[in-house]
Amino acid sequence: MFGSHLSIAGGLVNALNEAETLNMDCVQVFTKNQRQWKAAPLSDEARTQWLAKLKALGWHKTRGPARVVSHNSYLINLASPDRALREKSIALQREEVERCETLKIRLLVSHPGAHMGKPRARDDVNDLEAKPNKDELAGLKRITKSLDQLHKDLPGYATITCLETTVGAGTTLGYSFHQLAYLREHIQEADRVGYCFDTCHVTAAGYDMTTRAKAAAVLGQWDEICGHANLCVFHLNDSVGELGSRKDRHAHIGHGTCGLACFGAIVNHRGFAGVPKVLETPKDRDEKGVPWDVRNIRRLKRLVRAPKSGR
Repeated sequence: MFGSHLSIAGGLVNALNEAETLNMDCVQVFTKNQRQWKAAPLSDEARTQWLAKLKALGWHKTRGPARVVSHNSYLINLASPDRALREKSIALQREEVERCETLKIRLLVSHPGAHMGKPRARDDVNDLEAKPNKDELAGLKRITKSLDQLHKDLPGYATITCLETTVGAGTTLGYSFHQLAYLREHIQEADRVGYCFDTCHVTAAGYDMTTRAKAAAVLGQWDEICGHANLCVFHLNDSVGELGSRKDRHAHIGHGTCGLACFGAIVNHRGFAGVPKVLETPKDRDEKGVPWDVRNIRRLKRLVRAPKSGR
């Protein structure tokens, strides 16, 4: 289940076409311009082409592994204390969910939000076990209230909102597993919410997965706090920033500070076999003209250990 975030330039269906060309198992897309509040409605032609290609790839099924993931707009902040901005964010998130429903996309990766209160100093490290402070708790409560309103407005929708791990830069929430767990525990329709585990973000937040033992320990901690069953998407990105740096900069697999043990632990975990693993690493081609997505997926596949023979 390896894929990448691919461009929809020239038409939504082009991302599916490229995924097929590059022999990917899954894909992530934006369904609209991620940096604009307003977007033209989906055309009938774009929807028809998209759904036809999904069916041709066999990715249209509503059961089994989800092959297509969407990512919401960077503008959305469901934790904002500014009521007008929060309502605007809820409206845009509603549009994101509606577009996913129309395009039969089952998973929508979403940044939890930023509380916009007092920011910490840049060199302040994340305390991954601490209870949320006053500003953080207020922001977490605004997120749950926003998602509750969204679910009430869109009853019966199948799209799962996948709250993404963050590095904890500025006033962003979701840098600790405990914060993510708080959100799902306090949302009224918890079955409509899952998680996206970004390896770069987790490393930059301060979770050390650089050895097999440490990686296993972090995944065990995740399971205990958030639950493997609720993990819907992986973003497999190496980290330019050091462990705990709170810097969100992605690197090619093996070119950063995550450590290959981090990726090895994920790709060899039986429970994650059906979870889409999406690259968000730099594009372009290497010195031999090979797309970096292809090189990164090859490296991930080389980390997959052959099953032991016999019992």
